[in-house]
Amino acid sequence: MPTRRLHLVSADEDHRVSTIELFFDLVFVYAITQTTQLMADHLSPIGVGQGLAMLAVLWWCWCSYAWLGTTIHVDHGIARLAMFGAMAVMFLVSLTIPEAFVDFSGGLYAPVLFVVCYALVRLLHLVAYLGAAKHDPALKRVLLKMFVGLLPSVVLLGISTALSGPWQLGLWVVALLADYLNVYLSGPEGWRLNSPAHFAERFGLIVIIALGESIVAIGIGIGSLPMSWLVVGAAVCGLALAAGMWWTYFDVVARVSEHRLTQATGTERTKLATDSYTFLHLPLIAGIVLVALGLKKSFLYIADTEHHTPGEALHGVPIWALTGGLALYLVALSALRKRNLGSWNVQRLAAGILLLAATPLLEHVPAAVLLLVVAGLVLGLIGFERLRFAEWRRQVHTEHS
Repeated sequence: MPTRRLHLVSADEDHRVSTIELFFDLVFVYAITQTTQLMADHLSPIGVGQGLAMLAVLWWCWCSYAWLGTTIHVDHGIARLAMFGAMAVMFLVSLTIPEAFVDFSGGLYAPVLFVVCYALVRLLHLVAYLGAAKHDPALKRVLLKMFVGLLPSVVLLGISTALSGPWQLGLWVVALLADYLNVYLSGPEGWRLNSPAHFAERFGLIVIIALGESIVAIGIGIGSLPMSWLVVGAAVCGLALAAGMWWTYFDVVARVSEHRLTQATGTERTKLATDSYTFLHLPLIAGIVLVALGLKKSFLYIADTEHHTPGEALHGVPIWALTGGLALYLVALSALRKRNLGSWNVQRLAAGILLLAATPLLEHVPAAVLLLVVAGLVLGLIGFERLRFAEWRRQVHTEHS
């Protein structure tokens, strides 16, 4: 039997997530941790902006290979080697994240190394995709359009390595807009999405990875500091918050999104995949990462009794990361409902707005109480939705199980 080198996924096969894709995602586990630490080390609006811009770069890399994995069998032949090569270069990208904006003295100049490795990751993706599209002119055309946006983006990122501060961040934003807008404006024509279940599963797994970062942030925030009853209680609240965020996505949103994607066909399906997954899942992931940053700093305040008092409040960038990140997450979930079902989730929008409005007041309560309030808000929202929409929720579970 001949080796399948770049075997396309056909429309009638049950294509699921492969182990090499899960292995590939391990690099992004580390990359997200590095991004959270980047913001933690630079607790300022600029620092958070750098972290979010970094997340947008990482997201574009990950999405590129998620689309590739739903178009060809990446666990066969030369495609497997391409995945390992991309994984190696992506790992170098992750290693250089702490120095992507400001180089540490000694060694290689990390900002340039970061841009070069990022460009290689994207080019490897394009080469593998073009190899799969050699008998598909429509797919080949849309891939070449993608390259048109990638080239100026990489050039702008390269120029940014000579700048610093707001100017550097501003050039990153322009570079990302050039790339993102090029793909969005190119439209869904030409893309292939024969396995919607595989595609939805990939994005569900990356949400799990991001939520895992929020749990890791709790442990890092405590570090080697001594345990206390206050830390135990706060840890339970932090885990309850992460569990609540899991529930608000996977209980209904993920099911409905996958069902809508499966029911759609042709260009409508690729348009839905682009909107609901490629673009709307980015603010979802960004919200989770910001919450992880807030949790990390909250537990430092709670556990480090040598430098902080038990009743000390979280303030400034850390508290706005926590509340703003959760609000962004809730808004993104509501936007997913709007895209898939045509109506906003009003209670989740209201909860996000309420949280932002209450943040100035929450800056005056102890960090442990803050965690209790935020976790209580999410769990209360879940309880309300279970009672208010019980029949509809049962219907969704029955139809989409």
